[in-house]
Amino acid sequence: MKLRLAIRNKLFLAILLILFVSYAILIQTTVTSINASLEDHLARELSATLHYAKDQYSARAEQMKAALMLPASAQPVKDRMAGRDRAWLRDAARRWRQNLPLAELLLFVDSSRKVMASWSESEPQDTGELASIVKRSLREKQPVIATELVSAGFLCSSGIREFCSDQASAGDDGMVMITVVVPVFAAGGEPLGAIIAGDVIERDVKLSGHVQDIFGKQVKVAVSRGNMIAPASVNPSFPYPAAIAPKILAKLERGMSFGGEASIGGEVYKTAFDPLTNSRGDYVGSLYVALSRDDFKGMLQSSLRNILASAAIGIVLTFFIAYFVARRLTMPVKALADGVRMIEGGDLGQRVDVSASDELGELGDAFNRMALSLEERDRTIRATAHEQETLNRRLQEMNELLEKRVSERTAALQVEMGRLEAIITGMVEGIAVTDRDGKIILFNPAAQRIFEMVPHRVLGQRLEQLCSTGEFCPLVEYFRTMRENNDLTARRDVPLAVKGKKLQINLSPLVDLGGTLAGVVMSVRDVTAEEKVDQMKTEFISAVSHELKTPLTSIKGSLQFIHDRGNGVDEVEGELLGVCLRNTDRLISLVNDILDIARIESGRLEFSLVPQNVPALVANSIKELAAFSQENGVIVENRCDDGLPPIYGDRERLVQVLVNLISNGINFSPPGEQVVVTAKRTANYVAISVADRGREIQWSDRDKLFKKFQQMNDPESRLRGGTGLGLAICKEIVERHHGRIFYSEGNEGGNVFTFTVPVYEEQS
Repeated sequence: MKLRLAIRNKLFLAILLILFVSYAILIQTTVTSINASLEDHLARELSATLHYAKDQYSARAEQMKAALMLPASAQPVKDRMAGRDRAWLRDAARRWRQNLPLAELLLFVDSSRKVMASWSESEPQDTGELASIVKRSLREKQPVIATELVSAGFLCSSGIREFCSDQASAGDDGMVMITVVVPVFAAGGEPLGAIIAGDVIERDVKLSGHVQDIFGKQVKVAVSRGNMIAPASVNPSFPYPAAIAPKILAKLERGMSFGGEASIGGEVYKTAFDPLTNSRGDYVGSLYVALSRDDFKGMLQSSLRNILASAAIGIVLTFFIAYFVARRLTMPVKALADGVRMIEGGDLGQRVDVSASDELGELGDAFNRMALSLEERDRTIRATAHEQETLNRRLQEMNELLEKRVSERTAALQVEMGRLEAIITGMVEGIAVTDRDGKIILFNPAAQRIFEMVPHRVLGQRLEQLCSTGEFCPLVEYFRTMRENNDLTARRDVPLAVKGKKLQINLSPLVDLGGTLAGVVMSVRDVTAEEKVDQMKTEFISAVSHELKTPLTSIKGSLQFIHDRGNGVDEVEGELLGVCLRNTDRLISLVNDILDIARIESGRLEFSLVPQNVPALVANSIKELAAFSQENGVIVENRCDDGLPPIYGDRERLVQVLVNLISNGINFSPPGEQVVVTAKRTANYVAISVADRGREIQWSDRDKLFKKFQQMNDPESRLRGGTGLGLAICKEIVERHHGRIFYSEGNEGGNVFTFTVPVYEEQS
């Protein structure tokens, strides 16, 4: 017992001695070094405050830059600036300024730095003091942020009324303004102009308010203009105006920051300055923070009082704490030490009896829990060792099974790859496959034969590289469009001429799991022989048709003469003559269609393109088919829009297209229905549509509509007959007029054929 008391007393005295000596040294060193420490601390605080203020300053410019980047790249803005649409640009500037309250100045300027529009009704003639930053932005082709000096007169002419007073204009040597210039370029890279946004920072109270909210009201924040503190409304207690000391100004003009004491308005401040430069790198002002020397002394005295008070309280508390700690530490620590030695000897069932409720009590409980945990873990380790051995054995069996399955799947995949390779190798059509970057990764023998190229010259090469040999140039633009726009639409029957061969290429996209383009499959077919045969067939049919036209005309004349005389012809003979006449007319119509399509394809059919009146063309076409429509019991209605502009075309050929489409509508419409002809302007074209109420054309037949000698699979179409050339002739005539013809389903059933012809005023 005496030994324990001796340990506790020694511990108590040792703690007291250490704490008293520590407090004495602390108070002495604190009194002698508090001034230097506080000054160093204040210097760091002012530096941090300046850094934060500069971040706030820069954040304004970055915010305006980010807000203007998107509209500057928008196509409508580029179009309006290219067209110098001042009203639209002024309205856009007003809307942007409402959404960007920091931007007091907002101007649109052209490439010659002339102002096109402002957010207000008034606007300057040119960019004035901002000409250099605009010129730099257009030259570098990127946004530029700088601090510029802008005259009050320029700001007043830009619509900022607070600078229009005599006081603002008097002695105007420029206002400090954050300036952001975002260039605007056309699609071809030609400069269209720029968007200028500005925030006059030296009169802004928000910057100082943000800083003081974080670093305290005693910190002064302001902006200088040249060598003078700007007359801002922030920090009313700060002396304005006041000159900056020459030694500080010299450092700022060299682009260097300054930190230390400075006399401003006859009062000493702890300060930190950071220079502000314009787009040319010239010094225009500075951003600075300051703390009064009186505030600094008050902080020093407050710190000393706090330290002395803390020391006195600490000494009193130390006495009681040292006594209590010495008393509580001795016995529990010994019990814990004995328990640790027993655990170290291997007795995992050892426990200690510590009844204290403080940290030592928690340490005793933790010791007992640790001993229990070690005992349970020892049992768990022994049990787990057996389970681990079993799991390892099962894992080995599963790995062997997995390797077997992988081998089987690999073999099956190799077989499938072999089949696919055999199919691709044996195909008559050429197959070429690219990856997402346009590199050729597959080139089958048929493609080698068609392009007369060996694989090592193609595989691994990009389409752009192969384009230098002239083989794949027409396909490069298709592939670039599919890759840049992630266009997954297949291209069918793309024509390509290679080494005297005429090829047709189908482009099909490869899509990865993410739904993006992973490559392109190109199917190549040599149609040189087919086109030669088709040309020979067309020439043969044209020659035969030409030879048939003269005897058919003579036959029709003779039959018409006999039929019109009527003398000596009974009723049956008259009907037979009528049948012969109708079939002769069909033959002549067929011969004329064949000759027309042959002349169009060979380029021998001339077109006389002059201005045409659309309603007159439609009316004449309907009038020409009046008897045919009456015979079939179908009404043809003209619903052309009023005030249509004239179109540029050949009257005879356009009437031929209209008559063909209207006669088809009459022919396939049930009796009592209507065929409606409409015409309306769409952009630079007039679209003429013929809508009937017949049975809709089947999907399988729609690809045949505008091909030669093609008839529908519909029994009704076969019953009504036809050459299969009418729509093909219409397509050739419309395309020679630089228009297009297409089919669509009617809104209430039926079929609609529409063709477009250019407006005459667009051709003049």
